[in-house]
Amino acid sequence: MAEAEERTESAKDASAPVSAIPPEELEQLTDDIIAALKTVYDPEIPVDIYELGLIYKVDISDDRDVVVDMTLTAPGCPVAGTMPVMVEDAIRTVEGIADVHVNMTFDPPWDPSRMSDEARVALNMY
Repeated sequence: MAEAEERTESAKDASAPVSAIPPEELEQLTDDIIAALKTVYDPEIPVDIYELGLIYKVDISDDRDVVVDMTLTAPGCPVAGTMPVMVEDAIRTVEGIADVHVNMTFDPPWDPSRMSDEARVALNMY
């Protein structure tokens, strides 16, 4: 039984992506990127974009390039042209980041269920 579990764990480890960035540094970069994202607010909503659930994915490459997939609360949002630049600028303040690219997507569409509890409290939506 232990041998089978060991083989299963080895198979999981082999298929899991491995970063060339040391784990402690990757964790620090991740924390710093999240902190930077929390400085960006939707001008119409008094909650940061991270807590609103507008950030779908953040990838950090081995070269420390960052790719962000994000959305807006609505496709016709007036900040559609400026919000990706605001996100890019915020992430560029993180020490150690090489380059930043922000992808805007509306699939899946954003809905209030993506908000954190912190955002719900701030907007009285609990």
